[in-house]
Amino acid sequence: MVQASVRARGAAQGKQPTGTSAPEFNHGYCRPDMRDEQIVGGGKERAVAHYTPGIVITEKGQASDKKMDTHHEYEFGGPWGVTAMITLFPVLMYYLWICLWFYDGQLAHPTSLRDIVPFLQRMGAHVYNDAFPTKRAFVGYGGLMLVEFVLAWFMPGFWQEGLPVPSLGYKTLWYKCNAVGCLYATLLIAAALHVSGVYPLTQIIVHFGEYMTVSMIAGFAVSIATYLHAVLANQTHRMSGNFVYDFFMGAELNPRIGPIDLKMWAEVRIPWILLFLISVSGALQQYEEYGYVTPNMAFMVLATGLYINACAKGEECIPQTWDMFYEKWGFMVIFWNFAGVPFTYCYSIVYMAAHDPSDYRFSTPTYIFMYALLIFAHFVFDSSMAQKSRFRMQLQGTLKVRWTFPQWPWSTLKDPRYLQTEHGNALLIDGWWQFLRKPNYTADWTQSFLWGAIAGTHSIIPYYYSLFFLAVLTHRCGRDFERCERKYGKDWDKYCQIVPYRFIPFVY
Repeated sequence: MVQASVRARGAAQGKQPTGTSAPEFNHGYCRPDMRDEQIVGGGKERAVAHYTPGIVITEKGQASDKKMDTHHEYEFGGPWGVTAMITLFPVLMYYLWICLWFYDGQLAHPTSLRDIVPFLQRMGAHVYNDAFPTKRAFVGYGGLMLVEFVLAWFMPGFWQEGLPVPSLGYKTLWYKCNAVGCLYATLLIAAALHVSGVYPLTQIIVHFGEYMTVSMIAGFAVSIATYLHAVLANQTHRMSGNFVYDFFMGAELNPRIGPIDLKMWAEVRIPWILLFLISVSGALQQYEEYGYVTPNMAFMVLATGLYINACAKGEECIPQTWDMFYEKWGFMVIFWNFAGVPFTYCYSIVYMAAHDPSDYRFSTPTYIFMYALLIFAHFVFDSSMAQKSRFRMQLQGTLKVRWTFPQWPWSTLKDPRYLQTEHGNALLIDGWWQFLRKPNYTADWTQSFLWGAIAGTHSIIPYYYSLFFLAVLTHRCGRDFERCERKYGKDWDKYCQIVPYRFIPFVY
């Protein structure tokens, strides 16, 4: 479903008259020099051409986008690096789960050189005996995928226009946003299945290995099918020419089936709903075993519930993100959404389900602090994401705020300041985005650290999410900034003067 809504125009913006030198402006941290014609908003009338509505891409911007939309270098260590990730990441998932469930959360290892082969045999036996894909797991995981797909297709929803896509001639795609209704319908179905005894949710945590294996099978199967479809249907985009690398990064930019955008469907519906159900499964298992749910497990139910609710209630903001606009749908994204997110971000839940509550009990003040910090970090994460996405919608003339619950304060900026680039895009320098270039990353990582810390300090494995996430965010931040530097040139330098810090004010 494609609609032309943005016209690329060739009017260069912000140029100085011939024969005059560019004035010097005194830009500083959180203090843009409002004399600069490229600084717009904040009560100031726009001095450059103002097109309403729509995002205007200049001829210079179009040329830059054309360069950006072709393969120019390998990432992730190239073909050898991505081959290692495709091969070793499933192995790592099995290993960490085995350590949590069977080795008291400690990192298992051979006790001697002679023990290497027996050690590998023990690991293989755990996978075969406790993670072999069963009919139960196929029904549970496959049923969730089917239910989410059917709900996404038929549930009424809100239609949101995306950003102009350079490869489509700056046309825009429309996205059906009905994740809120789908989420609550899923929870009602899950509750009915559990209460009736047809499909007790506790079996997700008890038979965790089986479900994890099925999720990996699904991740590989969908990745292969998507790649083959893109090649056979001639829908490939930004290809490198190396099969393994293109399989990992993806071949198609905007795969769709009917009204469903597969990238957005897989990003919201499968990983976070399943992760929330895993946390609920852990809580129910605790209740059956001890007669109560620990504050730690309740913390994870709240944390995962806040996250999936944020994704669902703010689904209309997702089309404005890098994931939808730039990332292709390949193994990297597919496997991570189908298996990586739900079955690695939950290690604190698995640890608590396998250990006595005395192993991770805290004082009341500690619980109060951790709950309060979680709520604050989530507020910053949710509102900062909303600020940037709604700012783009304001420029595009497509902003319609959906009053889904909860709507955090400061989620929509009124007359925000921004830097109008010669490319045609605008860089937000207001709200949370005046303090950091990636305030959402900082808040998101804080949440991930708390997800591990709530399980205590007896095992390092629950902290896997925050450690892995830090590496991902740092790498992704570098990719984004390098791309922006090539895309915006000297305007990016000016932006970095105004917002010099990436993650932590006055530190980094």
